[in-house]
Amino acid sequence: MTSLRSSEWYAGDDRNAYIHRAWMRRGVPDDFAERPQIAIANTASDLTPCNRHLTEVAASVRDGITEAGGIPLELPVASIGETQVRPTAMLWRNMAAMATEEMLRANPVDGVVLLGGCDKTIPSLLMAAASVDIPAVVVPGGPMLSGHFRGEALGCGTDVWRLSEEVRAGSLSNADFMKSEGSMIRSKGHCNTMGTASTMALVAEALGTVLPGLAGTPAPDARLLVGARETGRLAVELVNDDRRPSTFLTPASFHNAIVALAAIGGSTNAVVHLLAIAGRLGIDLTIDDFDRIGADVPLLVNLQPAGRFLMDDLYRAGGFQAVLREVGDLLDPTALTVDGRPLVDHLGDATIWDREVITPREEPLQPSAGIAVLRGSLAPGGALIKPAAASPHLLEHRGRAVVFDSIEDFHARIDDPELDIDETSVMVLRGCGPKGYPGMPEVSNMPLPKKLLEQGVRDMVRICDGRMSGTAYGTVILHVTPEAAAGGPLALVRTGDWITLSVAARRVDLEVSEEELAARTPNEATLAGFASPRRGWERLYVDHVTQADTGADLDFLVGGSGSTVSRESH
Repeated sequence: MTSLRSSEWYAGDDRNAYIHRAWMRRGVPDDFAERPQIAIANTASDLTPCNRHLTEVAASVRDGITEAGGIPLELPVASIGETQVRPTAMLWRNMAAMATEEMLRANPVDGVVLLGGCDKTIPSLLMAAASVDIPAVVVPGGPMLSGHFRGEALGCGTDVWRLSEEVRAGSLSNADFMKSEGSMIRSKGHCNTMGTASTMALVAEALGTVLPGLAGTPAPDARLLVGARETGRLAVELVNDDRRPSTFLTPASFHNAIVALAAIGGSTNAVVHLLAIAGRLGIDLTIDDFDRIGADVPLLVNLQPAGRFLMDDLYRAGGFQAVLREVGDLLDPTALTVDGRPLVDHLGDATIWDREVITPREEPLQPSAGIAVLRGSLAPGGALIKPAAASPHLLEHRGRAVVFDSIEDFHARIDDPELDIDETSVMVLRGCGPKGYPGMPEVSNMPLPKKLLEQGVRDMVRICDGRMSGTAYGTVILHVTPEAAAGGPLALVRTGDWITLSVAARRVDLEVSEEELAARTPNEATLAGFASPRRGWERLYVDHVTQADTGADLDFLVGGSGSTVSRESH
C-alpha cells in the first residue's frame, strides 16, 4: 500500500496534526486517520434537476468505501444545471472545474469518486481530477426513463426542438404542445436522448474513467446503486495501488473515446470537453484527431437525434459495451481502464439483443458518421459538423448568407415576413463564441423562419461560432474558429455574400476576396454584441478563455498542478 496523502495532515503528535484529527472525530472509527480518505464529489442540486438523485447514489458509494476500509467524505461541489443556468452553462464549466480542483487539493483526501450527470458536470469533474491527479473514478448519474405522449416516446431536448418547430409551422397546436410538457420528464436522471449528458457518460467509460459496464445504466435502475457501491470499493483500491488519472489516461484512451463518440452518434460538445480534459493531462489532442480517427467509424446506435430510440432502449438492447464490441477492431488495445485492465478485455461477453437499436457492424445506420472538421476562408481555425444529424442533400451546398449579429438580433428578425431568405440561404449567427457571448451558448441550431416552415422546409445550412445541444439536429456548422469576437472572418460576413459548404472536401468558404475582406470592418451591431463584461467571473473568463479548437479552457489552467500543498494552515 502506498503512503497516504492525507497523512500529511493527520500523522504525528504535534499541535497541527491534533487539530486536523480532533475536528474530524464526529462518529468516525478511532483509526480513521490511518485509512484512505475518499472524497465523494457530489454535484447533486435541486437547481440541477437531472442530478437531484445523486445524493441517493452517494449513499451507495459511501457504503462501498466503508466496506473496503476507507473513510467516505461527501464533498458538495459546484453544480451546473443545463436547463436553468443563465446566460449559458458553458460559462461556468471552467469555474466548476477550478473550484473542484482547488477543494480536492486543499483537503486531506487520498482519492475521489466523481458523481456527475447533467452536461457540464462530468467534464468539469474530470478536468479537476486530471489537474490534481489523485486517484479518481466517475459514477454517471444515468438517463431518465422514456416519457410518452399520445402513445409515442418523447426524447427530451430533441422533441422539444421538433415539436416547437411544428407549432411554428402550424402543424401542431400550442395547446397540444403544452400538454406534452407534463410527459417529457418521466423519472429521475438526465436527458434520455444521445445528448451531451448521455454522450459524456459513455465517453467517460470509453476513456477508462468509469467502472466498465456502468455508463448508460438508467437513473431509476437498482443496478446503478449496485455499481455505485462497487465504485466506492474500487476507489479504495485505487488509493492502495496509487492508480491516478495520469497512470492510465493516455493518447490511446482518447483514441477510444473518439471511436466511441462516432459509433454512438454522440454530441459535438464532446469535442470541446475532451480537448479540455486532454489539455489538463498534457496530452496533445487536436480537433483534427476527431476527423482522422472518427470520420470513417460507422454509426451503430439508433438513438435520437440521429435515430429513433432512447437511452432506456440502448440499455436493454445490450448497452454501451455491445456497441464497443462491434467496433473492437478500431479500438486501441493498449488503453487501460480505471480497474487496471485494458478496455477491450471487458467486451468479450457483450451481446446485441435488439438489432434495431444497436445495429451490427455489417449493417450500420450510417457507414461513416464521425464528426467532420471543416476548414476554409470562413473557419481558418476549424469548425465542426455532425453528418449523422444533418440532411444528406445539404452536405454539399452553396447559398447566400443571411447574417444575424447576436441571438437577440436573430429572435427579433427571424419571423419577419419581409426577411429576405429562402431555403437555399445560409443562416449565419455570430457573437456566440467563448468570448463573444460570453460562454459559447447552445444556439447554433437556429430555428428556421416561420414562413419557410409553413412551406414544409425542415432544414437549412446554419453557421455559428457557438455550440448546439447534443439533443439537437440539422445541417449545422458550429464551433467556428476564430470566433467573431476574436477577430475571425465570421465578423466580416455580410448578408448577400455567397458561402460554399463541402463536407466531402472538409471546406466551408466565404466567396469574398482577401482584398475585400481586408477592407471590411465589423459593423456597429456586431461590435455591440462583444461589449466587455464588467466584473467577476465573466471578466476573468473573457480575458483568459481559449478558443473552441483547444477546448475553451482558461489559458492558465491548461496542464496540471498536482496534489501538493506546501504550507500548513495553522
